[in-house]
Amino acid sequence: MESVIDISGLSLAFERDGRRNEVLRGLDLAVPRGAFIAIVGSSGVGKSTLLRVLIGLATASAGTVRVATRSDQRQPLALVFQDSRLLPWRSVLDNVAFGLEGSGLTRTERRQRARDALEIVGLSHLADRWPHQLSGGQRQRVALARALAVEPEVLLMDEPFSALDAITRENLQDELVRIWRETGKTILFVTHDIEEATYLA
Repeated sequence: MESVIDISGLSLAFERDGRRNEVLRGLDLAVPRGAFIAIVGSSGVGKSTLLRVLIGLATASAGTVRVATRSDQRQPLALVFQDSRLLPWRSVLDNVAFGLEGSGLTRTERRQRARDALEIVGLSHLADRWPHQLSGGQRQRVALARALAVEPEVLLMDEPFSALDAITRENLQDELVRIWRETGKTILFVTHDIEEATYLA
């Protein structure tokens, strides 16, 4: 099966108080296209750091990362954080369209793509709402729509449901599985919850 991400010998270390701390060491990983992979581990073992390296927010000390993308693709990876990070002065629709600014699409095209992404996550009826008018689960679904709107090859998800109550979390897990099946996206999902990892991946 074709890999969309190939990681070889990935290491990341930093100096703190005169001591060298290794966050990642010699990591090898091949992520098949269309797979849903969960990375499980306790806090502080480097799960989120791995996603940050993949998306370009952190620089590895050694090793290589290769992402197989289409030649026309502007944004091959999109990251959904633990909190939604919505802009409070923008409507739901404009929050979803935010990642498309600078893409060369017209405003009409950006807003249409945002509406399509909101439809996928089941929130098209809330397009004109403001972030403060949403529940925690709805805010996370908007964040997911924002990531989907850029049409990435891979969705990186950094414990996106960990701050939610149990019922909302279970509902969003089901939603995410549905979206994965409908879109065929490759998903790399970080969690410290073994039950969540087992259910999703």
